[in-house]
Amino acid sequence: MGKDTLTGLKVNHAMRKQVILLGPDDSIDCCIQYLIKYKVNALLIGNDGEKPLGVVSKSDIMGAWYAGLPLSTPIEMIMNSPPLFCGPDDTLDSALDTMKGNNIYRLYALEKDSNSVVGALAYPDIVGLLYHYCSQCDQGIFNKGKETPYDRVKRYKVHEIMTKQVESCQEETSLESVVEILSGSKFGAILVSDDQNFPIGVISKTDITLCYRHGQDLSVPAKSVMSTPVASCFEQDPVESAIKTMILKDLHRLFVIPGENQSVSGVLSLTDAARLRSGSCHACISSRIRVDKS
Repeated sequence: MGKDTLTGLKVNHAMRKQVILLGPDDSIDCCIQYLIKYKVNALLIGNDGEKPLGVVSKSDIMGAWYAGLPLSTPIEMIMNSPPLFCGPDDTLDSALDTMKGNNIYRLYALEKDSNSVVGALAYPDIVGLLYHYCSQCDQGIFNKGKETPYDRVKRYKVHEIMTKQVESCQEETSLESVVEILSGSKFGAILVSDDQNFPIGVISKTDITLCYRHGQDLSVPAKSVMSTPVASCFEQDPVESAIKTMILKDLHRLFVIPGENQSVSGVLSLTDAARLRSGSCHACISSRIRVDKS
């Protein structure tokens, strides 16, 4: 296997060291509060001093609402078990292989020969590390103060790595149908279009989670809970430009359009960006900054 930008890097270079652990008896309502407060997509479930029992994600919360469970329901009733772990000294390449092979969004870093969880690794964390390299690379398009080296290396464009399938619904579609669509797909959000099929908003799993907590009725139309405007980028944009937008604006995805006032042709997520192991251009191996091993 050839080298890529992640070659030689370890989980502890990218993982988040703050890990939130809730008890199995804590309620769904408590879980939602922590998910929103800390802007994470999942929480670890277990008891202090013991190996964690499971994970509750926003997808699980969405399923609980669809099933009609009250907010007081203990989260052990909806958690996925067991969690999948990696070691802090495992390579990022192997961690990414595990995530892709098991079709999961995150791993938890477990200290060797211990029940102590020391970090969490998700696709956005890997993207953040890749962007760190891009922003400081001599060949990068954000290298201010120097002659722009834009044409010196082959740069990946958004259309090369985006997901071409886009889940969408009409503005009058019921929220219940939106939940069904998202539950049946691996997408984190659905595009809302008007009667001319022009995108007017987005409903994410975060939006649905908040609707659950606030007691929203599942019969309301999509337009009443959607977020606006639709964050987008162009097919021909460099991947690093799209990544910068997502990181700086705290977005998980951008909808992709060929040009101004054209229909959406795909979606670029942080997951798509993380799977591009070679970074956003072909200069990464030769020019990336050295990682501090200390």
